[in-house]
Amino acid sequence: MKITIAGAGIGGLAAAAALAERGHDVSVREQASDISDVGAGLQISPNGMAVLKALGSARSVDRVSIRSEAVRLIDGVTGRKVMTLDLRRHAPDLDWRFVHRARLIEMLLSKARANGASVQTNSRVDPPPSGMALDGDDLLVGADGLHSRVRARVDEASKPFFTGQVAWRALIADEGAPVAEVHMGAGRHLVSYPLPEGLRNIVAVEERKAWAAEGWNFPDNPANLRAAFTDFSPRVQHWLDQVESCYLWGLFRHPVAQKWVSGQQVLLGDAAHPTLPFLAQGANLALEDAWVLADAISDLGPEDGLAHYQSQRRPRAVRVINAASANARNYHLRPPVSKIAHAALRALGRVAPAAPLRKFDWLYGHDVTRTG
Repeated sequence: MKITIAGAGIGGLAAAAALAERGHDVSVREQASDISDVGAGLQISPNGMAVLKALGSARSVDRVSIRSEAVRLIDGVTGRKVMTLDLRRHAPDLDWRFVHRARLIEMLLSKARANGASVQTNSRVDPPPSGMALDGDDLLVGADGLHSRVRARVDEASKPFFTGQVAWRALIADEGAPVAEVHMGAGRHLVSYPLPEGLRNIVAVEERKAWAAEGWNFPDNPANLRAAFTDFSPRVQHWLDQVESCYLWGLFRHPVAQKWVSGQQVLLGDAAHPTLPFLAQGANLALEDAWVLADAISDLGPEDGLAHYQSQRRPRAVRVINAASANARNYHLRPPVSKIAHAALRALGRVAPAAPLRKFDWLYGHDVTRTG
């Protein structure tokens, strides 16, 4: 098939690599002038790692990432540990990674080109109406993000609503153990983990009434970030004191597209299911989408393959997004509920430390390269 992919983000490039590897004639068109990404970290969970490994990128991932050993839940104010999810001990066969988003983009771009896909910048896609592909193509893949032009043709333009939460992101020079820390407080939480090259990623979320724009690239004064977490523990204060620049974005809930396929047009990644960051699944779902789409249309042909792709992916995306929203509520509990909940988690950690991970077997243990 002759396929154009709109968007050279994580999902678009992964799809290009997977489709080109299967012999399709793939062109990626990116409207930006260069293919780069914001200065931020992300977490690749085992379900996403399964796709990267199946693409033949295991060694590349090793070079640009840190393998996570644990997730630690912490009372943000007191600094007292609530629970540790020991990934090495309780899920030794699964693979979590910390990686800089830009390094992942570079890796996927290299893989897509090595597999034979062409990638063009300064090339905006104007999707034709009535579910048609571009002239001479068999398929148009909309991997063009939150404000997808292809989604507006396939389903309808996404109609998000402000969640009443904002998030800051920042990078600092700070090495540490390969552990993701979640510092929880009343109406806010802060997640931090190390990245290669001596960096530490920080994402801090606060509930508030004041609206903020949606987008990754709105600078904010670091003093505002520090003020929002001024009563958190000395460990958090040490990190925030080092922040020299940060970005703020409003968190918006987008409905998952009802239709992912219309004729010769199909949605992938954030174009179909923008995801809140509370389970760190945005990139991972996009990687899953890419593999399932490539497999489905290659094995079943375009019509049956696209129908299979939507039937497999939409229910899973809905379930993940709902679980992410629940996570946000759990991180932001207020006293006295938070004290009761934290005491229960400490008790669970003593009696059944593997139970919280087992709760998410459906997410992290799902391997689309084997099950679709």
